[in-house]
Amino acid sequence: MSQNNFILSLLEIKDPNIRITDVIDLPASNSADQEHTKLIKARLSYPIKRCRHCGFATVVKNGFRKAHVRLQSLNGIRYELELWKQRYYCRQCQTTFGATTNLTANNQTLSGQLKNQIMEFAKEGLNGKLIARVCHCSPSSVRRTIKERIKPHYRMAKLPQNLCFDEFRSVKSIMSFICCDSETHQLVATLHDRLSPSIIDYFENRYSKKERAQVKTVVIDLNAQYQSFIYRLFPNARIIIDRFHIVQLVGRALDNCRVNILKLLDKHTREYKLLKSQWKLFHLKATELQPEKPVYLRGINEYMTKQNAVDLVLNQFPQFSAVYTAYQEITAALYKRDSQRLTTILSQYQNTGTEMDTAIATLNKNQSYVINSTQFEFSNGPLEGINRRIKTLKRSCYGFANQQFLFLRINCLFA
Repeated sequence: MSQNNFILSLLEIKDPNIRITDVIDLPASNSADQEHTKLIKARLSYPIKRCRHCGFATVVKNGFRKAHVRLQSLNGIRYELELWKQRYYCRQCQTTFGATTNLTANNQTLSGQLKNQIMEFAKEGLNGKLIARVCHCSPSSVRRTIKERIKPHYRMAKLPQNLCFDEFRSVKSIMSFICCDSETHQLVATLHDRLSPSIIDYFENRYSKKERAQVKTVVIDLNAQYQSFIYRLFPNARIIIDRFHIVQLVGRALDNCRVNILKLLDKHTREYKLLKSQWKLFHLKATELQPEKPVYLRGINEYMTKQNAVDLVLNQFPQFSAVYTAYQEITAALYKRDSQRLTTILSQYQNTGTEMDTAIATLNKNQSYVINSTQFEFSNGPLEGINRRIKTLKRSCYGFANQQFLFLRINCLFA
């Protein structure tokens, strides 16, 4: 293999009509705009028998025209290709045209390999300025490449049978709607807002009634807005309240009751120190309290089993004990997927005068959807993971001012 072919292979240039003539090393200067560059000089020429315009065999060579092509970076150094393209002249129609290559698109200087490199970094969630610095191009070139390569899809080819609904903060204080497939975790839709008319219009205009009737389940949080139109869009779907949000609801009620008790206690009592510093003990499962193993509790600076610490507080405050018992029973029923036990707990709950009453009332209001969470394995976990990656993208890019470009970057992550 010749030296020319070695260089072409190293640079992943597959056009056989390009011949390397020289490689020049341009060191970096003191100016911020000048960086270490490898300038590769090459020629592009091939024989042409007939004119592209008139079709006559009256074509002759007519000199060269210089073009600059930006190549992908191999070792952190900027690579530029100074390509002299052959020009042709037709004696019949008196037109001129030049040699073409698949290395770049028409009237562009960024090579296809460099654009592929930009997209690979964009899929990793890097910000535009960092991608531009690594790929030795401008941030505007990165932005144009993303807009060129990523197009917002109109709809999925086939609507999934199991969906997850949620929202995320997109630009400034705007909350946007997001939906994904519960099984494959594939992104289905991202809308500019979470208003009911927008969501209804999206699904009704893009999917037929027959397609929407095939949806079996929709996982949501405790947002009553979604419940108002899900049966309109998906008449055969069963609504599932996400188990995490159920645990979060009763866990927040437990914490509020604990904080209210703290406000009434002396800060020097053992009960206050346990409720203040060892609050995580009250969120543990009853099977994880380990009644036989003493541990050192930093809040009260004593050796004590976790079970004894919890019992010390529960025996002192019966109201908090009732709230704690309700929390433990609901979480245990969800963990074991025991729908009958969960129904019994919700129906037999006695009011305690705390925020747990409101939480149980909310669960009773959505009892059929809550029971569905014990009968299906689907949850909003995949969608929470997607939202987490979106938050990481926004943090690494220092936020977005353009909502449309944010959605393009999101499509980069999950393309």
